[in-house]
Amino acid sequence: MTDGRLEARYRRADMHEPVLVSTEDDVDGLVDALLAGPPFHDAAHLVSRARPMAVPGFPDHELYVGVNRGCQVGALVLSAPEAGFVASVGVLGSRREVVYHVAGQWTEFPADSEIPLGLVRSAVKEFLHSGGGVPTCVVWKPIEMAAEDSDDDQDPWGSSDG
Repeated sequence: MTDGRLEARYRRADMHEPVLVSTEDDVDGLVDALLAGPPFHDAAHLVSRARPMAVPGFPDHELYVGVNRGCQVGALVLSAPEAGFVASVGVLGSRREVVYHVAGQWTEFPADSEIPLGLVRSAVKEFLHSGGGVPTCVVWKPIEMAAEDSDDDQDPWGSSDG
């Protein structure tokens, strides 16, 4: 059964039991937690419970949200069947190396993808209210996703307790 909430994973403890985001206040609380949280916990992985699963246990979409505490900006990367792999379009000439961290795990975002923090909040709220649809308040650009590195022993979802 689906519902309209978002599952948010951004701390090690959330990897198996995600934080549920139901309201605009919850979205603001999530962004505030990323801004005020410990180092290397400045991004979240979001999925909507309103969308179908591609296969059991795997969503057909995902939204990564990163926030830069110092500059008060953020970046978005979305994967969805109707959009492909896309990233927020930021100001040309902004940071070239855009890196955030989900539960301490390095997560690279495309260059020039950072947008004002208020727009990040609006996009996540739209993602929530639309049931996981592509936020229209953001300009998106297609991106290529690198193949997963099979030699990577880092597991951001905490499935190995090594």
